[in-house]
Amino acid sequence: MTQTRQLHLNLNFLNAGTFASTWRWPDSQAGDFADVQYYVRTAQLAEKGTFDAVFLADFPALSDRPEYRPFQSLEPTITLATIAAATTHIGLIGTASSTYNEPYNIARRFGSLDHASGGRAGVNIVTTADSQAGRNFGLARPPAHRERYERAAEFADVIKALWDSWEDDALVGDKASARFVDASKIHPVRHVGRHFSVEGALNIPRPPQGRPIVVQAGGSEDGKDFAARHADAVFSVAHSLHDAIDYSRDLRGRAKAQGRSPDDILIFPGLVTVIGGTEAEAKRREEELWDLVPIEYGLGRLAGILQVDPTSLDLDKPLPDNLTVPVDGMQTFFKGALTLAERGQLTVRQLIRAQGGGTGHRIVVGTPEQIADGIEDWFRTGSVDGFNVMPDVIRSGFDAFVEEVVPLLRRRGIFRESYSGRTLRDHFGLARPSRLAPSAAVAAAE
Repeated sequence: MTQTRQLHLNLNFLNAGTFASTWRWPDSQAGDFADVQYYVRTAQLAEKGTFDAVFLADFPALSDRPEYRPFQSLEPTITLATIAAATTHIGLIGTASSTYNEPYNIARRFGSLDHASGGRAGVNIVTTADSQAGRNFGLARPPAHRERYERAAEFADVIKALWDSWEDDALVGDKASARFVDASKIHPVRHVGRHFSVEGALNIPRPPQGRPIVVQAGGSEDGKDFAARHADAVFSVAHSLHDAIDYSRDLRGRAKAQGRSPDDILIFPGLVTVIGGTEAEAKRREEELWDLVPIEYGLGRLAGILQVDPTSLDLDKPLPDNLTVPVDGMQTFFKGALTLAERGQLTVRQLIRAQGGGTGHRIVVGTPEQIADGIEDWFRTGSVDGFNVMPDVIRSGFDAFVEEVVPLLRRRGIFRESYSGRTLRDHFGLARPSRLAPSAAVAAAE
């Protein structure tokens, strides 16, 4: 019997929730963003709902306009390691900037997390365009877009080679012969490239998954090329089913051109959820969240994405006609904002609302049944493999998703009743990769 294709769900854990006003909601606590036990409790709820993974974004600087909302604060792998100790199955995906990290550090950190969690780790490799982050690392301005992605591609080559630097049976542990490891099965990577020079090998055995899951989040041409070559999963932006279908065809075509099976990459659009007992109740909840968002925050966030002065945007008029894609900015969110504005003929104020105050992702508002209907409709097209769920408010909105939406998805036969494996690769339905010898890894990168 052919196994039914199964939906995948990740929790995109944005502190108190997705809306900029979420921390002001009655059941939210202002200090949650820096409370690791809050993350643990939420991850345990995600595991109760048999989610594939929790995902932590990261940004190596104090967030813009911190006076308005919580920001990514705790270092992801420390938070995820704490979650790992309190859970048994949920996947653990954290973000690492290839712009401001070295591959040996990241390979070791996420390889260690994979060992500590029994094979549940994933790394979201991002390039960092923000000039504020650059100044924290001694740069007056961040590297150009193309250079960032060239560095990211080399970064991914090296971390995979490092994870593969130990053969699976290199650890001997023979007390009688006093032989701890078989040194002939540990291989320095001896990488010398444009951006990195790494002797290797890694100082930990090959991770339980062979390699932790590699995730990419970015819809620029360079970003899609990177994903087609390196990613096991992609976190995407899609405001309509048409967008999702186009993106899927494009990315899977690029993967095939790289000699990969198109099915080897899972695609997860972001999905912001606002849930109510009735549609009217859900819409009222959304309006109340909006009433708590300072318009200055949303305007500043949108202006940052568009790379324009906020004073050039009139809240009650459409976007200016002379906008151009930022060469070195957040191209994915720029294109998403323009598409959303043009398709709906939105004013700046309406666009800020449509983007959840600057999240850039699709927002769905309705009953549990309506949320489940939308998820099922998109999933059954085959253009997406699941969603990064982004609840409006973690403390109440995520509870509602797990308790009310998940059972509907299970009854429809598209989401698991229980975990069938232990690793994140098991959850995603991806095979454990064969180890590449260092010479083969170098050849694949050239």
